[in-house]
Amino acid sequence: MRIATWNVNSVRQRTEHLLRYLADKQPDVLCLQEIKCLEETFPRLEVESAGYNVAVHGQKTFNGVAILSKRPMEVTRGLPGDDEDTQSRYIEALIPDDHGGVVRVASIYLPNGNPVGTEKYPYKLAWMDRLIAHARNLLTLEEPLVLAGDYNVIPENRDVHDPAAWAGDALFLPETRAKFRTLLNLGLTDALRATSDDAGLYTFWDYQAGAWPRNKGIRIDHLLLSPQALDRLERVEIDKDMRAEEKPSDHVPVRIDLK
Repeated sequence: MRIATWNVNSVRQRTEHLLRYLADKQPDVLCLQEIKCLEETFPRLEVESAGYNVAVHGQKTFNGVAILSKRPMEVTRGLPGDDEDTQSRYIEALIPDDHGGVVRVASIYLPNGNPVGTEKYPYKLAWMDRLIAHARNLLTLEEPLVLAGDYNVIPENRDVHDPAAWAGDALFLPETRAKFRTLLNLGLTDALRATSDDAGLYTFWDYQAGAWPRNKGIRIDHLLLSPQALDRLERVEIDKDMRAEEKPSDHVPVRIDLK
């Protein structure tokens, strides 16, 4: 089973990019973030014509997540823990595999948290606490679990081109990284770090200041695996070439193959 994650940064602006990616890489499951549309304006017909079932948790203009799957899905929308949170940042699906089992997959768009010093950073940390609590419950199910998405977290110095330049950013603050480690310490594994210790493996390049041609990137898109999913991990790839497309997203897809 091939599972990919991609912050598409407006699915309607990048529908052709999306369809080419689906045709080229043929993921069984694709988690999308920052789709920036409601369910009724998602390009459902085009994606279904490409052979995918579509589950959307949308929001007008901002945020929004989706899961595309070649297989049927049992879908849950929204992250538990705060009934007053109206931001569309979490969708989860139970998807059958080829051997009579299931894989549970979530598409996550974790809050950015900037500017630090405003209400946005406490919201980020509180959202991470909710994710930690939910992940703890999911892990008790002892299923193959993939928590995929744009975490807006730079885990380590090797995940950023210039650590000093990001020292005061919400993505790299010690408290942010500590919350991420708490999530991992539940028993989850960063799929990329299970296969490579290399520095300079980035998933995001800003549109400004020549970040892409100068390779001034960061790694903030992650797939976190339960032990049952990790046992099946065969490969992790960052589809860096997508950043070189015309009018690309500032993020690129990351994909894993599970045997």
